[in-house]
Amino acid sequence: MPDIESLLADLTAEGDSLDALVAELPADRWAAATPAEGWTIAHQIAHLAWTDDQAVVAATDADAFVRLLEEAIADPAGYVERGAAEGAGEDPAKLLARWRDGRARLGRALAAVPPGTKVQWFGPQMSAASMATARLMETWAHGEDVADALGVVRAPTARLRHVAHIGVRARDFAYRNRGLEPPAEAFRVVLTGPDGDIWTWGPEDAAQSVAGPALDFCHLATQRRHRADLALTADGPDADRWLDLAQAFAGPPGSGRSPRTGR
Repeated sequence: MPDIESLLADLTAEGDSLDALVAELPADRWAAATPAEGWTIAHQIAHLAWTDDQAVVAATDADAFVRLLEEAIADPAGYVERGAAEGAGEDPAKLLARWRDGRARLGRALAAVPPGTKVQWFGPQMSAASMATARLMETWAHGEDVADALGVVRAPTARLRHVAHIGVRARDFAYRNRGLEPPAEAFRVVLTGPDGDIWTWGPEDAAQSVAGPALDFCHLATQRRHRADLALTADGPDADRWLDLAQAFAGPPGSGRSPRTGR
């Protein structure tokens, strides 16, 4: 696991990458539809701002976060949707300023979490480093939706390794989140990073494996692309099944995206 300083630097860079896409958008363009059904660009940024605010509370006030968690448990889908919808109704300039402020506050809050301390969240408790990684993953994923809405293809970076790491580590969660028992054996995961580096997880002698471009795996694990559109391969029936279930984010299983190319 990288140190918290380097993770926060990568989180800042990921936020800046998305910020660059929306900073100069005319107000009317914030209403452009994204691939997430019912969500505009404003919804995407509002969701990130809202979630960053929740993370600040989790990192700084455990008792207050317990109350937020109780609200979320009562209506998981509605809780998230309300946060996005409320923010999407703001003036875009105010929303952008609020998101920027929240990103900065979150960075300071996570930097101040004592080493070894676990922070509560909507999924399992996590360290400040894991929280920073999770926020980077979500910022990247929602940034892909914004880029798609604008017809922009963003160049992948080595920061995808953080996203892929969560996707791999969340394998068993993805099964249990659907009421399924995870496979007993670990998989070997071999991904090719944007610069040609090979990133690996799991034992070299694993009986089952997954391989392919890191970008494709990240799109799969964040449910931004359908498996049929990705160059991922699985060796073994359980590994193959995992590629239909992969989920890097907390909360209920998503419905995913429709194939772009068709089967």
